[in-house]
Amino acid sequence: MDFNFSDDQNSLREAVAKWVEKGFDFPRRHALAKAGGKTRAVYAELAELGLTGLAIPEAQGGMGLGAAEAMVVMEELGRGLVNAPFAAAALVVPTLLSAAPAALQAAWLPRIATAEALVVPALQERGARYKLSHVTTTASQTANGWALNGQKSVVPAADEADAFVVPARIAGGAGDSAGIGLFLVEAGGVGVTVTGYATQDGGRAGELMLDNAAAALITADGFALLAQAVDVGIAATCAEGVGLMDKMLAITVEYMNTRKQFGATLASFQALRHRIADVKMAVELGRSMSFFASLKLGEAPEQRRRSLSQAKVQLGQSMRQVGQYCTQIHGGIGVTDEYISSHYFKRLTMLEMAYGDTQHHLGEVAERMQDTAGVFA
Repeated sequence: MDFNFSDDQNSLREAVAKWVEKGFDFPRRHALAKAGGKTRAVYAELAELGLTGLAIPEAQGGMGLGAAEAMVVMEELGRGLVNAPFAAAALVVPTLLSAAPAALQAAWLPRIATAEALVVPALQERGARYKLSHVTTTASQTANGWALNGQKSVVPAADEADAFVVPARIAGGAGDSAGIGLFLVEAGGVGVTVTGYATQDGGRAGELMLDNAAAALITADGFALLAQAVDVGIAATCAEGVGLMDKMLAITVEYMNTRKQFGATLASFQALRHRIADVKMAVELGRSMSFFASLKLGEAPEQRRRSLSQAKVQLGQSMRQVGQYCTQIHGGIGVTDEYISSHYFKRLTMLEMAYGDTQHHLGEVAERMQDTAGVFA
């Protein structure tokens, strides 16, 4: 199998890298984080590069590109520590809207492609523990359409969004995969309340309260599509993690080559050289599984879900190891807010929990390997 990137993919990578270098340096990122993490203006700049239409079909004003291109973009955004909600709004939401009626797609996808509209997924509920079928938000039909009641938590860029894609229960009980519909809810409508807050990694999220909020139906049978969209989010998370780890490793190596202790640079100490070799191995393990995750997005659902969980397990382990080892090598400066490496560590820590933490996905893998587990399998 050829793992080399095409000329177009390399050009895409270079375009994103150049924008990061010229338009999103660390002082700007740090200032945005200290101001509360709002990045709608940054998201608009990504739209000028055409990135917000990356996963949207050409017929709807997008670029119609695939998983490999999304992986390339996410790696470079990770290297640049870009804290705009790109993966959620430009990759996950178009997946969720792919089953929407033609009129709903026509009303929103072109606006999403140009960043005129920021639509984010509101998937997580309290007590769900990352289980996708745990949906207690309810949907009921009214004379005017659908009304939703419930609460969604840790919604990315919630108080900057124009609309939300919300899973809600049409039938069945909490925990049933059947009976889950997907709906689009516009911000600012009657019964829609958003409480925003800054996150530890310099981004922004919020709580979404729905009290008989009007909603447009995307699909009444949404669980399979929800699982697919989450897998797209996992693949994007893996790619971003690779970019973050790459850059954090480079920052640490540079620090080791300049910082002196006992009259010699840190890079001359054998114990630290061994430690940085472990970090490099962790990064490469993560990179290979990130490739694996993106390549498996087109597989059958059961195989895809297992593969994406396997990738998330390895990325979770790699991100934790790289973040902790590099911070330890830096010493006290590695945890100060003014130093760039600490912000990479925070983002890696947040990503480890995005779309299910390592322990959750280890359980997902184990559940799907029962027929082949054991010495005599």
